[in-house]
Amino acid sequence: MSKPSPEVYERGRGMDAHNKVMRDIRSRKQKTYDPHEPTRVWIDEDNTPDGVYDSLTIILNTGGCRWARAGGCTMCGYVAESVEGGTVSHEALMDQIQVCLDHEAEEMDDGEKAGLIKIYTSGSFLDEREVPAETRDAIAETFSDRDRMVLESLPDFVTREKLADFTDRGLEADVAIGLETATDRVRHDCVNKYFDFSDFEDACNEAAAAGGGVKAYLLMKPPFLSEPEALEDMKSSIRRCAAVDNCHTVSMNPTNVQRYTMVDELFFNGGYRPPWLWSVAEALRDTADVDAIVVSDPVGGGQERGAHNCGECDELVFKAVKDFNLRQDPSVFDQVSCECEATWEYVLDAETSYNMPLVR
Repeated sequence: MSKPSPEVYERGRGMDAHNKVMRDIRSRKQKTYDPHEPTRVWIDEDNTPDGVYDSLTIILNTGGCRWARAGGCTMCGYVAESVEGGTVSHEALMDQIQVCLDHEAEEMDDGEKAGLIKIYTSGSFLDEREVPAETRDAIAETFSDRDRMVLESLPDFVTREKLADFTDRGLEADVAIGLETATDRVRHDCVNKYFDFSDFEDACNEAAAAGGGVKAYLLMKPPFLSEPEALEDMKSSIRRCAAVDNCHTVSMNPTNVQRYTMVDELFFNGGYRPPWLWSVAEALRDTADVDAIVVSDPVGGGQERGAHNCGECDELVFKAVKDFNLRQDPSVFDQVSCECEATWEYVLDAETSYNMPLVR
């Protein structure tokens, strides 16, 4: 696994300090989870290079992200939903897959199946400490009758050999990489993620060698960035990702405040506000010309702990974002307006990293 440079991150500083804080915060978790049940499963629609598909999204309950167990990302609380002990057996993971298949059978009409399967672990599906090679092969076989798979992974674990389990069965396989930002300093110091943009580019090359693609996940407004800084970083990150060969989709995830995270601590003490939905819309509008599919799924949108505006217009802006995801037409944002846009514009003009958040 990549390691931060000792010249930049001495012991007790930088990532080392972030990890110490994160380990302390995560130690407060008390709830336990059943290794035979997935964390979540749902049916949705997704835009892909081959068009819009019905999708079955699966979040497997594994032993948790390897990096998160060292401390991990400042905004990610998903490891708190992981099974204790660090590992889940092949048999238990396949039981989780069966639960997801049963859910699909109940939710889809007349025995139809989703053409797109998305599998997340809140870590790395391609890390064999989370999902053994035996399980990866069995999952590939289970879904070999579908059209497309999306598999979540950090770039370290992306190899052509692992992806071949899927592409050799005729599946279009995409790797979903939580890049968070194209700016290395923001990724290291604000998100506490260890790898560099060059590692992301290497993973794109590995995926291409297997005949697969890459979907980059970016984080809108990491902690310690003001609203205008976060918006500009997002715009430049989308453009840099779209310019990388084999990165065909960019998904912008607005930060939502999850329990057992540093962001939760900052939020509780008045030091963090999730991004404005207007910022989400502006980033999508501004980058609609890039050579990639750009989408966003504001988890918790319209709520205090998720991307939100004033409360009056949140649902309309959220619907416009969902519409943009499928149509890639920025004119959808011309159909929504609200008086709170003036407040948002003032925040973009006046908020700085030493006075944020300017408004709640």
